[in-house]
Amino acid sequence: MNQKILSFRIDAGDAGTRLDRCLSRLIPGSSRTYLQKLIAGGLVTSGDAALTIPRYPVRAGMEIRVALPEPENSEPAPEPFDFPILYEDEAMLVISKPAGVVVHPAVGNPTGTVVNALLGRYPNLAETLACGSSRPGIVHRLDKDTSGCLVIAKTPDAQYKLCTAFAGRETSKTYLAIVRGIPHRPEAEISGLIGRHPVNRQKMAVVERNGKFALTRYRLEKSGCINGCPVSLMKVRILTGRTHQIRVHLASVGIPVLGDATYGGMLSALPEIERQMLHAWKLQLPHPVTGEKIEFCAPLPDDFQTTLNRF
Repeated sequence: MNQKILSFRIDAGDAGTRLDRCLSRLIPGSSRTYLQKLIAGGLVTSGDAALTIPRYPVRAGMEIRVALPEPENSEPAPEPFDFPILYEDEAMLVISKPAGVVVHPAVGNPTGTVVNALLGRYPNLAETLACGSSRPGIVHRLDKDTSGCLVIAKTPDAQYKLCTAFAGRETSKTYLAIVRGIPHRPEAEISGLIGRHPVNRQKMAVVERNGKFALTRYRLEKSGCINGCPVSLMKVRILTGRTHQIRVHLASVGIPVLGDATYGGMLSALPEIERQMLHAWKLQLPHPVTGEKIEFCAPLPDDFQTTLNRF
């Protein structure tokens, strides 16, 4: 069996974290269930020892190797489509992506993605768009644990125009984020370069060089406490589209997204919040056929609303 080997060194900030949860952050796009199968199968090792217990607490400085079997079939399989539809016409589709769903197949997530569902709903989509079946219609993306508005192109012309609109900053993206802490300023702008973290290459960071310019604006909507921990609801607009932009920028000013273990948003008083409380709330863009500006709004997911109700 062919395998791809990944090697990681555990940071001090991850010390004590469950092995499966730690790996889910180190290998973006991999489901916990898939990683637990790798662990149980002896494919995760440290030194000469196999780590076979998913809840094993990792230690700072540990060297961990993960053997990823190559998928037997690289073509995504069509699956049932059951995402809430916010808008649809002949050119485009807008869905409300749930948290926990990966946009396109990747290592550890060959199934259960938005693309799998798209191929189930539109069997000829990849052929229509004259592209490979790995990302048909995908013109932008959301992180696995970020919920909200996701746009899909249905024709070649729509795909070109939507991609151009996102690349040319002709879109307006507004997110809602529940963060750990209360901002020093109720309204502010964060700008600078975002690039790979100089030590942990699986993370992004605000850097002084070798990064891409990013611009984020936020406004405090509500603050309070949950179980004695200060929390805030923020309205966030991004004027660029960098990897992990909101998560990195908010963490850089001391208010990481609640539940975001990668960037410091976990709270021991709230262990039940396991995903980042980030929701792609509103999206405005030019229609790929008419050019008219249209706006979509994704309702708050139940876990997000429940957390808000606890303020």
